[in-house]
Amino acid sequence: MNKHNLYLPALILILFFFSGCDSKPTDDDALDIDNNQASQKGNTYEKHDHGEHDEYEEINEVHLSAFKLARLGIKVDTLPERSLSGNVKVNGRLALFPQHRATVTAILGANVTAINVIESEKVKKGQLLAYLSHPNLTNLQSAYIRTYNQMQFLEKEYKREKKLYDAGVSSGKAYQQAQANFLAMKGEVAGFEAQLIQLNINARNTRTGKILQNVPVVSPIDGYIEKVLIQTGQFVDPNATLFMIMNLDHIHADLMVFEKNVSEVKEGQRVTFRVESIPGKTLSARIFAVGKNFEQTPRAVHVHAKIEQKENLLIPGMYIYGKVHTGSFLVNALPEDAIIMEEGKSFIFMAEARQEDGKTEWIFKPIEVLTGISDDGWVEVNPVEPFPENVQVAWNNAYYLIAEMKKGETSHEH
Repeated sequence: MNKHNLYLPALILILFFFSGCDSKPTDDDALDIDNNQASQKGNTYEKHDHGEHDEYEEINEVHLSAFKLARLGIKVDTLPERSLSGNVKVNGRLALFPQHRATVTAILGANVTAINVIESEKVKKGQLLAYLSHPNLTNLQSAYIRTYNQMQFLEKEYKREKKLYDAGVSSGKAYQQAQANFLAMKGEVAGFEAQLIQLNINARNTRTGKILQNVPVVSPIDGYIEKVLIQTGQFVDPNATLFMIMNLDHIHADLMVFEKNVSEVKEGQRVTFRVESIPGKTLSARIFAVGKNFEQTPRAVHVHAKIEQKENLLIPGMYIYGKVHTGSFLVNALPEDAIIMEEGKSFIFMAEARQEDGKTEWIFKPIEVLTGISDDGWVEVNPVEPFPENVQVAWNNAYYLIAEMKKGETSHEH
């Protein structure tokens, strides 16, 4: 057989195989390929567009449905004008002036025979506090009786000499001597009586011979026993302190006003304050005296205010803090809950209602403001840039709105 005839069938098979591999695709195959390529291009564009949105768009608003707004209790209204009281913050302590405190001392050295009161007990002026006893006290009373009787005798002698002198029978020298003796003794009697009064001993009773073995110690003022500094049987020296008494009816607010605020504070201004140990209770007072000298540390003056409604729990020395109301001003103001602090700046939320598909959506945007005076839960707000006309704002829940805004920023970044 011819060698060329042997290779011919094999060559035909090889040519047929290569022609099948190089055949063109059908129309359906071409459509599938085009769609896949377009999808890949579209995905690339979307990713690129989303990247630009993350980089340039900043979330600075909160969207709430009318239902959610009502459920959260967010109040939306126009920015109101309100009369607020300017104030100066102060602190200090409850105090008593010296004339409303009393220190009871021993006039003479004596022994304590009885104590009739305890600390914190309320007492009246002249009420018995204790008894003292000592021979010196009885000797004083005896000396007074002798001196008084001697004075009585010298008074009669003086009157007799005066009659004789007036009649020209007695010499002037005898009359003058009698007069001098009487007046000298009268002075001694007055001295003894003064001591008896200090010891709360009735001189008239003593003159009749009634000598007290136990001398009473009484309260010089109305008030409360602050301290009892003696014990039964104790010997107390002259001028030793026995009791300390304070009259809480005259307790007042002693406030410190810093140098920069002194010019704003005047007599007659109202003060509202709280006592550290009585939480939740606000008290009122009225300034009646402003100090005229500065404390050096800190640089401040004392301001005294009369408390209008005293509480039974007020005690001198208690720490107090509050504010002096310096005047009223008509300003734009919002409740404290409508204002949020962020990075040292104050913001409120402007509110706008939009209708879409028959539903109301509320949009809240933060606006920077400058805060001013605050009074009774309200704060003056002034815009950094002018407010839009008839602007509506959120009156509360600023903390919730700022949290929602930050939540939106965080989720958008991811």
